[in-house]
Amino acid sequence: MAKAQEILDLIKSRQSDRKYSNKPVEQEKLDRIIEAGRMAPSACNAQPWKFVVVTETDLLAKLAEASSAKLLGMNEFASQAQVMIVVIREQANLTSRIGAQIKRKDYSLIDIGIASQNICLQAEAEGIGSCMLGWFDEVAVRKTLGITKSKRVELIITLGYSLSEKREKRRKPAEETVSYNKY
Repeated sequence: MAKAQEILDLIKSRQSDRKYSNKPVEQEKLDRIIEAGRMAPSACNAQPWKFVVVTETDLLAKLAEASSAKLLGMNEFASQAQVMIVVIREQANLTSRIGAQIKRKDYSLIDIGIASQNICLQAEAEGIGSCMLGWFDEVAVRKTLGITKSKRVELIITLGYSLSEKREKRRKPAEETVSYNKY
């Protein structure tokens, strides 16, 4: 039972961190973070993802520029990240694609969401802050990292030692989001 509570506590403590120190993320921690994403479940075991782990300073600066929208105040903190993980959607296997057609659901996006959350939870367990970015210039990101036009960049996950204060989570009450046995 203690382990179950530890997992729930980890989930509750994870937040989108938007302020990082300049302390580098240790490779062994980064390896475990990536492994957590790689081990995520996926529809028909398709694993429709590729993670490009960016640690080089010049590339991080270019990705930060591609991620920020100064007029809107979006993602300006990205320049502080010590690591960025660019999540690219790959083609799912045949079984998953057929299921997606029959059920009219894009399982690959669900799978990427699960893998990305695994990455963020493992980062939290390692004492590393994270934030998932959906706002970025996809063309600039593809150009910076040599990603072909046939691939879709779905997310960028920033990582670094957080300087953010832990915030109390604001969530809708359970009565609004959970029901048992009927809608």
